[in-house]
Amino acid sequence: MAESKTKPTESSVAGYIANRASAEQAVDCAHLTALLKKVTKSEPKMWGPSIVGFGSYHYKYDSGRQGDSCITGFAMY
Repeated sequence: MAESKTKPTESSVAGYIANRASAEQAVDCAHLTALLKKVTKSEPKMWGPSIVGFGSYHYKYDSGRQGDSCITGFAMY
């Protein structure tokens, strides 16, 4: 089975937003980050190269495939 590319990294959330977001998007990201921190009670963490994730959970399918994912998050494209 292939390993998931979407896993927590040590990359900087602030750096990701600063490098990708326009001024308007940066304001939106700040509001969204505050809301998701409050709801999940978790600090943001980069999941892979482009997902700002909050919290985590483990999943396992009947097929045996399993892994970890963020509870919720956002990405900019």
